[in-house]
Amino acid sequence: MLVTEPVLRNFTENIFLAMGCSEEHASLAADVLLRSDLRGIDSHGVARLTGYVRLWEKKRINTNPNVRIVHQTPTTATVDGDAGLGLVVAPFAMKVAIEKAELYGSGWVSVRNSNHFGIAGYHALMAVEKDMIGFAMTNASPLVSPTYSSERLLGTNPMCYAFPAGKYPPVIVDMATSAAANGKLEIAQRLGKQVPEGWIQDKQGNSTTDPHALKSGGSLLPLGGDPEHGSHKGFGLSATVDILSAVLSGANYGPWVPPFVAFLEPPNHPVGAGIGHFVGAMRVDGFRPVDEFKSHLDNWIERFKSSATIDPDQKVIIPGEPEVAAEADRKANGIPLVDAVVNDLNGLAERFGINRIQ
Repeated sequence: MLVTEPVLRNFTENIFLAMGCSEEHASLAADVLLRSDLRGIDSHGVARLTGYVRLWEKKRINTNPNVRIVHQTPTTATVDGDAGLGLVVAPFAMKVAIEKAELYGSGWVSVRNSNHFGIAGYHALMAVEKDMIGFAMTNASPLVSPTYSSERLLGTNPMCYAFPAGKYPPVIVDMATSAAANGKLEIAQRLGKQVPEGWIQDKQGNSTTDPHALKSGGSLLPLGGDPEHGSHKGFGLSATVDILSAVLSGANYGPWVPPFVAFLEPPNHPVGAGIGHFVGAMRVDGFRPVDEFKSHLDNWIERFKSSATIDPDQKVIIPGEPEVAAEADRKANGIPLVDAVVNDLNGLAERFGINRIQ
């Protein structure tokens, strides 16, 4: 089903309002989810809405949080999200980082006591809009086994770096540090498809292509898949995200991160508060004039786009380019939703007494 952006945005805002969010928070949370769907990252858009509702019903999400700075220096801060929606808490933290960067050249903020924050790219792009380089990362519930392990000890732990260009869209490196995001498994499950080799392993540590393997004790693999293909590097990147997001902020880390799914209870003996994020902003003009940087990044983009390729019909893809194309198409033609997501959303409509997705 194709749904227009305004219709889906209004529906999503109404769900957050029904949960008890303020109009400001409902609008912001909906904007984060819609930006994901518009950019073609279907796994982190409105498909996640039922997950937030279930966590709220379990009283694990506070829809009226007192998000606040609990520690700071001129260029750094720690934010406590008061168990609020990460969709609201992370933008608050990025605003703090940007304000510090405006004054001192850079700003870095760690976050504790938060929840799932949507796509990392949303938050990093807030800095790009101010001619800054944006950083955003978060830890997540443990679904990933470190190299050589069969235990789930890390999340998919995404990280994003965003750079402002001149005549081209920003360069945005937004990726999970696992071989694949859990949302991609959920998409495969809905479509009844297998997943590529190297994404997941079963509970004995054997490679499998069954997207349901996590439900029977399996785990996602780090970026690289196995040691021969560099999974130790993916493990290292994921560890970096976990430490910056949680060990630094006072959030839960490693196997203590609370699960996103409501049917699983958080660990009995937490080592911190909620999940953690880490965001940052650096002024480009702290290094060279903005116009010079953008001109040279444009040149960088053009050189890579003109690169000789193995297949003449396949050009090099600049990080963030597919998402820009998807956003243009979906704004014009609508956002595609698979039947399972439409059914979930209409179930929420009935639950809260609002109009169904038509």
